[in-house]
Amino acid sequence: MADLVSGYGTWRKSSRSGNTTDNCVEVAGAPAAVGVRDSKDRSGPVLAVVPGAWAAFVAEVRSGRLDG
Repeated sequence: MADLVSGYGTWRKSSRSGNTTDNCVEVAGAPAAVGVRDSKDRSGPVLAVVPGAWAAFVAEVRSGRLDG
């Protein structure tokens, strides 16, 4: 797992999550995938998503169609 995690760039989380909590997800980019992990378990599993699928997900979230 460490080799996979080290292949990603800088891990980031939403600025809306604030600095007082680790209860969120973090993302990091790599040439072939976007990594998504739980900020509470940084050495745990990483979900690897192909860039096109990640871009589609982000576009859908930004569109507001997923809002409750």
